[in-house]
Amino acid sequence: MARVELTTDESDPDSLALRALRGAGAGTGTGSPAADTVRAYLREIGRVSLLSADLEVLCAKRIELGHEAAAKLEAWRSEGRDDVSPAERLAAERTVAEGQEAKDLLTEANLRLVVSIAKRYRNRGMAFLDLIQEGNLGLMRAVEKFDYRKGFKFSTYATWWIRQAITRAVADQARTIRIPVHMVETINKVVRVQRQLSQELGREPTVEEVAVRLQFPVERILEIQRISQDTISLEQPIGDENDFSLSDLVEDRGAEVPVDAATRMLLNEAVQRALGELSPREQEVVRLRFGLDDGRVRTLEEVGQIFGVTRE
Repeated sequence: MARVELTTDESDPDSLALRALRGAGAGTGTGSPAADTVRAYLREIGRVSLLSADLEVLCAKRIELGHEAAAKLEAWRSEGRDDVSPAERLAAERTVAEGQEAKDLLTEANLRLVVSIAKRYRNRGMAFLDLIQEGNLGLMRAVEKFDYRKGFKFSTYATWWIRQAITRAVADQARTIRIPVHMVETINKVVRVQRQLSQELGREPTVEEVAVRLQFPVERILEIQRISQDTISLEQPIGDENDFSLSDLVEDRGAEVPVDAATRMLLNEAVQRALGELSPREQEVVRLRFGLDDGRVRTLEEVGQIFGVTRE
């Protein structure tokens, strides 16, 4: 992969920065990536040149100067400063533009880092391009927060932000029922141990074996496994021709069986006919005694108290 090296011109530092930044972006062809396929996106970002460590530092410096210039311009506007010369304003605006250019360059040069990290989180319930998009947000955050004075490479620093953005997105978006981020991390730890034990034992480990390795109570492992179960839609089509859904095969224990419903309706009609043969007072006594209206069955003593008569 081509690597852009920093050129030097000690006579004009600002000119040096601009030439280095523009030279790094020249010929990269980083136009709008085709978001419809991963391959098109990878091909697009593959055209962007990597940056040397010196150029990463230069970008970070220009970004920092851009932030300072933007703050200065905002202060001038809020204070209504009329004594600032047009040349000073123009210089500050140019520094802001250079900072944004450096920010774009540092971001675009590390898009492949996002892809490499996103690959580790495939098959977690999110589309690959969505993982990349979340990782890109983390990368942009890293660009804003990078401190070149600490001496480490930008990619080392950015990896943490990218991974955090992706893992939080997976925790928030991949599941129908949201699981807290700390629990997702625990689930991932259990899964890793299960895989390790499977390789060591040549079989699926028992819950007890996983609990011993993690030094967790067995009950906690069972609870973690229960929480980590995936959900599926009852409307998911199944069959060779997708001609019926999963709900067609699942018994609804809360629904009334048609035969029972018909029997209940016939019984209710028979009871209403029988009540029709009684006087209004007798109907009320029967309704209260057998709970025909509210489902509450009264004792003879309770019915007698309501009507002011004894049990007999």
